Amino acid sequence: MLIMSKPSKKKRAPIGVFDSGYGGLTVLREIVSTLPDYDYLYLGDNARAPYGTRSFSTIYDYTLQAVKYLFEQNCPLVILACNTASARALRNIQQKDLPNIAPDNRVLGIIRPTAEVIGDYTKTDKVGILGTPGTVKSESYIIEIHNQFPEIEVHQEACPIWVSLVENGELKNAGADYFVQDKMEDLFAKAADIDTVLLGCTHYPLLSDTIEKYTPKGVSVLSQGKIVADSLKDYLRRHEEMEIRLSKGGKRKFLTTGNAEEFSSKTKVFYGRKVKAKKVDL
Repeated sequence: MLIMSKPSKKKRAPIGVFDSGYGGLTVLREIVSTLPDYDYLYLGDNARAPYGTRSFSTIYDYTLQAVKYLFEQNCPLVILACNTASARALRNIQQKDLPNIAPDNRVLGIIRPTAEVIGDYTKTDKVGILGTPGTVKSESYIIEIHNQFPEIEVHQEACPIWVSLVENGELKNAGADYFVQDKMEDLFAKAADIDTVLLGCTHYPLLSDTIEKYTPKGVSVLSQGKIVADSLKDYLRRHEEMEIRLSKGGKRKFLTTGNAEEFSSKTKVFYGRKVKAKKVDL
């Protein structure tokens, strides 16, 4: 009698979360708060950060290397918790690379989830985007928002110094006030009736107190973390074929291409507590 063996089940694995450095930890923090049961593997490419001023091809190459690495760690789902990587690399990876390297895996970004809900916040149909030069130059927010809400005017302002302010711990000094006020004035000079401002860089929520100080009254300032977390929760609800591939042990592991001790020491600012990290090479 022929005995048919049951097909082997794929081993469940963590959700991969990638950022060029520390900023993605602000997104991971919200994701973990919303979906605490899942396991997560965070990778920060600190050795090559920041990405915001690099060329399109360099950002794409670096991001693809990181995605492949997380796939090699068996992560079936990778979140690009980096606006620059989402703007510059996500589409190519989804359309050109995934079908060849891992057709059953998925890579998601953080720009589209925000674009899908931003129309719920604005009443004037005037929205401001604050981001890195790479994100602003890509015009990804303009494209994605117009796909969802063609009537909304999108005004962008690149804020390259802000990432350095955050990473150097200069959140509440006179320099932070100067550079934040300068860029907020530039943004509202483009359209005084902007009523919704999106922080289009994962570092910027840490400057939110200073940003709101120079934001006109009645204007909403949105961070991406909670929006992305809610979007991921909905995605997993709609995609059972992915959800069943994910492990649920409440574990979080942290990797960096930079100095592991330095990474660990800075995570309290971004993640809310210090973590133990391991150095890896891509």
